[in-house]
Amino acid sequence: MLNNIGLPGLLLIAVVVLVLFGRGKVSSLMGEVGKGIRAFKKGVQDGSMEVEKTADGVARDVTPSANKDKV
Repeated sequence: MLNNIGLPGLLLIAVVVLVLFGRGKVSSLMGEVGKGIRAFKKGVQDGSMEVEKTADGVARDVTPSANKDKV
């Protein structure tokens, strides 16, 4: 259904939204959306950095020990 919208359909939707909500409300809404996207990207970046720090800090010795008893 959404595959056939095209440019005229998008322009019509934009005009209807602008008429319904007004220029100021749409502007502030887009500003809030931008802040949300920025905060999400920062959170993802901080999370990946934390995972990398944890992975670097936990280095394990996985070599088999020679002193183990054989069964």
